[in-house]
Amino acid sequence: MRQLLLFFLIIIVGLTFIGRLFYLQVYTSSAHNLYEDNAIRKVYDYPKRGFVYDRNGKLLVGNQPSYDVMVIPREVKPLDTAEFCSLLKITKEQFIKTYEKAYRYSPRLPYVFIPHLSKEDYAVLQEKMRKYEGFYIQKRLLRDYQTQYAANVLGFIAEVTQSQIEKSPYYKMGDLIGKQGVELSYEEELRGVKGIKFIQKDRFNRDIGPYKEGKFDTLPQQGKDITITIDSKLQEYGEWLMKNKKGGIVAIEPSTGEILTLVSAPSYNPNLLVGRKRSRNYTKLHNDSIHLPLIDKSLLREHEPGSPFKALVALTALQEGVITTETAVSCSGVYHYGRNGKMGCHCGGGRRSLNLGIAKSCNSYFANAFRKTVDKYDDSHKAMDIWSNHIKSFGLGQYLGTDLPIGKKGNIPDGAYYDKWYPDFNWGATTIISNAIGQGEIQVTPIHLANMTAAIANRGYYYTPHIIKDIEGQEINKDFVTKHQTTINENHFEPVIQGLYDVYNKGTAHFLQVPGIEICGKTGTAENFTVIDGQRTQLTDHSIFVAFAPKDNPKIAIAVFVENGYYGARFAGRIASLMIEKYINDKISRTDLENWVLTHSLENEYQKPFSREPFKINAESQYQLIDLPEKLETVNKPVEAQNQTITIPANETNR
Repeated sequence: MRQLLLFFLIIIVGLTFIGRLFYLQVYTSSAHNLYEDNAIRKVYDYPKRGFVYDRNGKLLVGNQPSYDVMVIPREVKPLDTAEFCSLLKITKEQFIKTYEKAYRYSPRLPYVFIPHLSKEDYAVLQEKMRKYEGFYIQKRLLRDYQTQYAANVLGFIAEVTQSQIEKSPYYKMGDLIGKQGVELSYEEELRGVKGIKFIQKDRFNRDIGPYKEGKFDTLPQQGKDITITIDSKLQEYGEWLMKNKKGGIVAIEPSTGEILTLVSAPSYNPNLLVGRKRSRNYTKLHNDSIHLPLIDKSLLREHEPGSPFKALVALTALQEGVITTETAVSCSGVYHYGRNGKMGCHCGGGRRSLNLGIAKSCNSYFANAFRKTVDKYDDSHKAMDIWSNHIKSFGLGQYLGTDLPIGKKGNIPDGAYYDKWYPDFNWGATTIISNAIGQGEIQVTPIHLANMTAAIANRGYYYTPHIIKDIEGQEINKDFVTKHQTTINENHFEPVIQGLYDVYNKGTAHFLQVPGIEICGKTGTAENFTVIDGQRTQLTDHSIFVAFAPKDNPKIAIAVFVENGYYGARFAGRIASLMIEKYINDKISRTDLENWVLTHSLENEYQKPFSREPFKINAESQYQLIDLPEKLETVNKPVEAQNQTITIPANETNR
């Protein structure tokens, strides 16, 4: 028995050794474990990042070669730091700081010591790299923006953060990743897949050739090209019109939901965030607290919608059957409600039907329509839930589900919202009457307004606004071709659309007509408050305008928001009319509007909260983010500043 026990013990020990040898020879030779083998150097081969084209096939983003100086700290030998720093154009202090940072990251793993060498610097350094053990040059591609515009749309790429590395094992320290815009939204499609080479090292840590004759090496897979929905000519024109102004422009093709223009102003040249100066330039942009160029105002700027919201108030009242197209209200310039409530009106007074109510933007008419909608039900909570659901069916008060990386949901109040606001008060229509004219607790972004306008143009439906048109070898998200129906019956849209059409014919935008184009639009104003020295202070109102054209079979729906732009037709209305004509006719006949917009600056308005002294604008104080390359100076040069008194055309003060 003892002999058998000894025999079985020898057999078990032998099988254990054989199993372990088999594991070491077979499984630990796999590519998976090669990443952890210190005797093998990993060299990544970065793929070409996919190109980005506009809807008409114009190249917007390509690639350009770049060279990174890499370091493996434990392999660094004593070197002439003075010479090395001179070649890299850095100080000795920078050398020590970066080396210590690389060592803390890992003594054994590669680390980006100096990113983005120019071709000239690379040519000089390459010949001498053999002198600096532990350092080597890694080639990669940086973005090459073929446009000076659409920075907020395109985004930029930068090094991954530690948190991003922890979330995705694909990325290693020093890798580049999309940070904003389509570079972020479509990072996985654009980045491609890295290739890798495994280099065998000897016991002296010297490279001796490919591991296993390159058996586990992989080739890089190029990123996919994408086509976005933006019309680059229209985008450039929009940014041009918004010089010396703050705000956003969103234009959508109603029949598809494709975003034609996504302007955020002021903007910057996307090439400023490429190369070795990227970090310095980004800091300057980030620290601009007046203009906030890195904030996409077309997606993130929440504000009251003002009078454009009246179109939805009318549609909801028609759907609920509390008004008809013939319902009329007498306006004396003031709408009285409750015991002492008053709402002013700028429509000029008189008897207002639905058509004139929209065309003249009569506050009294829409206060009456809203009040009737809420008072239809005995329970105000229930009434507001019904009203809110109608409004939300146009995409307001929610994230739209776009393929843009950022956004805000805005706010459309319901019964629960006001129950919370007034827990000990029997609130009703007169308590919240400001909703009738797009003020109070309602909050929207410019893209909400553009989508709302597209739904009206379509007579009751919309497609999710999106920026992707085509991905090489891949279908786009099916959600972007799914129709979203509003809760309003189609037959209610025609009288409202006729009223929007008459805004241009006989209403608040009559002086903005464009020959040959039937435009439907609505002026709007949003009150603007800020805190100065601890006091809530009212500043100049924001200018808002929404429109679509042509009236039938619309090709474009647009929302324009200009901060501190006075009344709706003054800045936003002019810009919207010009954008529509540019897109439909590809030329401008209303050069009077164009010249007015280009020669009127709002910089005085933006400086008010930052200065107690009267601010006199001059050419030196104009908005310039960073010194621009010589070839771009004429394009980015601001319009010459001027002190002027702006004359308001007749009826333009109507909101």
